[in-house]
Amino acid sequence: MRSFVALVAGLLFALGLGISGMSDPAKVISFLDVTGAWDPSLAFVMGGAIGVHFFAARWAARRQKPVLDSKFHLPKGATVDAKLLIGAALFGIGWGIAGYCPGPALVAVAGFDRAPLTFVGAMVASMAAFHLGKAALTKQT
Repeated sequence: MRSFVALVAGLLFALGLGISGMSDPAKVISFLDVTGAWDPSLAFVMGGAIGVHFFAARWAARRQKPVLDSKFHLPKGATVDAKLLIGAALFGIGWGIAGYCPGPALVAVAGFDRAPLTFVGAMVASMAAFHLGKAALTKQT
């Protein structure tokens, strides 16, 4: 049942990203270009998502446990460190340059266009390189 619900939620999320234009890099870049030809339409998408999350989070906080799990899996720490700041900066720079972030890029791959396929390939290669480098550093210490 959990896998089915996860599949439906993922498909609904992908559909929303596609319909809203979040998987169109030109639309995203024009949204981020606040000093040029700014397109504010994605602000409504983000506002809608924030609104849904606001109420869903409050509903979930009143529950003893999730509907389909035995406990909530929440982050243990809230430390803002260099690793978090560097990662956020890299994410933002990449999003601004390419017009893709991971979720919308995966949605765009369904169109078999070269740009999102290249982006997702580079993203997967970067993640693999990070984990291999981290594993190598861990072995040295």
